[in-house]
Amino acid sequence: MASSDSVTNSPVDIDQLVTQLRHKAGTWVEWGKACQALQKSGLRPQEIFERTGFEPPQQNQVIVGAQVYDSIVAAGTPAPVLAHFEQRGSDILYELRILTQRDRARAAELARQQGLDADTIKDVAKALKEYAYFKEPPSGFSDTAGDAIAYTYWKLARQQSDLAARSRLIAQALRFATSEMARQQVESLLTDLTVVKSRPVPTLPTYRLETDSELPLVVPLAGVLPLSTEDFQAVPVIEPEEPFGIVKTAGPAAWVPVPGWQVVLQAEDPVGILAKPKHLPNVQNPDNPETVLLVIDRAQRDWDADSYCLTAQGDTVAVEWLPEPSDRQLLGKLLVVMRPKRILDENYTRELMQFDD
Repeated sequence: MASSDSVTNSPVDIDQLVTQLRHKAGTWVEWGKACQALQKSGLRPQEIFERTGFEPPQQNQVIVGAQVYDSIVAAGTPAPVLAHFEQRGSDILYELRILTQRDRARAAELARQQGLDADTIKDVAKALKEYAYFKEPPSGFSDTAGDAIAYTYWKLARQQSDLAARSRLIAQALRFATSEMARQQVESLLTDLTVVKSRPVPTLPTYRLETDSELPLVVPLAGVLPLSTEDFQAVPVIEPEEPFGIVKTAGPAAWVPVPGWQVVLQAEDPVGILAKPKHLPNVQNPDNPETVLLVIDRAQRDWDADSYCLTAQGDTVAVEWLPEPSDRQLLGKLLVVMRPKRILDENYTRELMQFDD
């Protein structure tokens, strides 16, 4: 089967790919590569939907799933597992996108053995990802994928005081445990009813801009008098972008105005990042489309159980709360999650004065 690179590097026959998708010819892996090729050729997901019947969320699922499939092929996954997922399971492989290549392969094999559904595999993927942060497996557990998942359920069971819920979690842990020592560790909870309370999740430090005085204006600096006309005229025109008045210039640099709150003024190396609520942990409404501004202090890289931090996850960064010290790389402390000011009448703030009749 051709890789996604070979599909996108060769000339794309749009009509042929559209026909293939319309008739659902081939495997879902081929559909994913066809959707990716069409998108890279310039077709928008909505256009592909109108021509093929593949809705944009379905396109995303099969594209990402096909990429995960290629990665488990490269990882040397057993042929029966590959044959199984070549015919079905795009939703399963989609959930494995957050894992390393090795863990994707292990999770795919486990999913086939256990007949896991998409909801369960989501928990499995999260468990494997968190387990990978340990330099060595926790005491009583091995490095197998099954033990990694059993450890997560074992940890949750220890925190549960409700006996029925505790029993369900223990049963799940025993379902996945592969080593004898892991099974013994889990079974010990049947007689040891001690509840280990989990640390409460801290609240995200969220603020909303409320007044115009909190919206500073960013202006370029031309220099110091005496200043030549040429230098003065060479200053570029800036156009702040909503919703935070971001200013960009030629090159990679950009600036964003931030209120002079004490928590920001005390930062040694503050850096801003734009994000959507869905990219943050423990938010009440992750589907809120509002853009927020994260302010990170890169100088604060020590673990703090009462704060959120920015961590390195492969080639990307993520905001996380670490209830316990971790081996992963800390990039800074989250100081503020800033929400934009609600402006009911933009023209009102542009007037110098408003008079009552």
